[in-house]
Amino acid sequence: MLKKIIQLKLKILAKLVIAKQKPEVVGITGSVGKTSARDAVYAVLNRKFRVGSCLKNYNNEFGLPLTIIGAASPGRNIFGWIRIFWRGFKLSLRKDEDYPRILVLEMGIDHPGDMDYLLDIAGPKVGILTMIGTVHAENFGSRNKLIQEKAKLIRNIPASGWSIINYDNEDCRRIAAESRARVITFGLEERSDIRAQEINYSFSGEAIAANIKGINFKMGYKGSHTPILLPGVLGINSVYAALAAAAVGLSFGMNQIEISEALRKFDSPKGRMRLIPGIKNTTIIDDTYNSEPKSAIAALGALKRIPVKEGAGKFVVLGDMLELGAYSEEGHKDVGRYVARAGFDWLFTVGERARHIAHGAKEEGMGEDRIFSFSDSSEVGRFMQDRIRENDLILVKGSQGMRMEKVVKEIIADPLRASKLLVRQEEEWLK
Repeated sequence: MLKKIIQLKLKILAKLVIAKQKPEVVGITGSVGKTSARDAVYAVLNRKFRVGSCLKNYNNEFGLPLTIIGAASPGRNIFGWIRIFWRGFKLSLRKDEDYPRILVLEMGIDHPGDMDYLLDIAGPKVGILTMIGTVHAENFGSRNKLIQEKAKLIRNIPASGWSIINYDNEDCRRIAAESRARVITFGLEERSDIRAQEINYSFSGEAIAANIKGINFKMGYKGSHTPILLPGVLGINSVYAALAAAAVGLSFGMNQIEISEALRKFDSPKGRMRLIPGIKNTTIIDDTYNSEPKSAIAALGALKRIPVKEGAGKFVVLGDMLELGAYSEEGHKDVGRYVARAGFDWLFTVGERARHIAHGAKEEGMGEDRIFSFSDSSEVGRFMQDRIRENDLILVKGSQGMRMEKVVKEIIADPLRASKLLVRQEEEWLK
């Protein structure tokens, strides 16, 4: 009951703050890539405007109002909640010159009606649809209902606003036709309004994983091409995030040079395709924040493209992908088949659902002596320690509930820096 009361008060206060402060809202939804897009949009807009953005993964019925009020959750501290309500009350009464002109808000949905709830709090002027996959499908009964829930963001952007849509994702492309607003599409395909071309890794020396500086590409828009460098960034999802951010920058009147310079400050969030030094001079690709089949295959694609020293191996550590509903078994098998076709050296799976990844890999011809399955993430890292060798490259990925960061923590070169490098290192996760 207390939780419901706090939630209602937060909603009312957040709506009042929006009405008084009148920020322009950028809303972001999608199955994957929301946080990366949020951070990229913030990096771009922050070059010219006063911008506010979500703390951590504040993207639900509690987190979104807290972002609007500009406060972190105090947990069970009643005095902390009183301070938040007081701050919200003051912002609802008086114009604050320091309040962000633009708010960049993730809009995460888990159940039917979630998007309606979030849109009722803050109606975006700009809406971004990153990609539609299969995460949370089981909560909606069908994938089509999930798509329709996410489409509500785009349908509710006013005609004076902008819909920023991933052209490469077929479901997103169909939703673009439902927008009343002006549409900018982004992607790698030729028909995208903003397109990334000639995507390459930048290296500081020999072209091996340990020397990667980031990704560079050419951003094409209306016949002009602008070079983009994303330092410290690895995955193709970060390229999509950068393109979405560029589209938002253009919608706010920024030019391509300003956008290119701003994106140099974009840093991939923790647990999203970040390179971390591992024990024995290995390199870890930490993609442990979350997972679903499309994002897993994208991560595996990056692993496949990154060169390693002769004699070094590539390790794949994959946990359960949760909330896939009826697609769960086939989705896991699809990922396993990709692992086998890509020719990776070792596959480690974590969880009962992930055993289907192992089965898919075996069906596609990967040797059983190179596949190991575990029930718990804490076991895997210790098992791997005796098997990895110098210059090996290791991808670790899985759904949030699988706690795959525990694997990384076991094989990280400097475990004392885990709190600064890994996701879910806060006290509530470590209990």
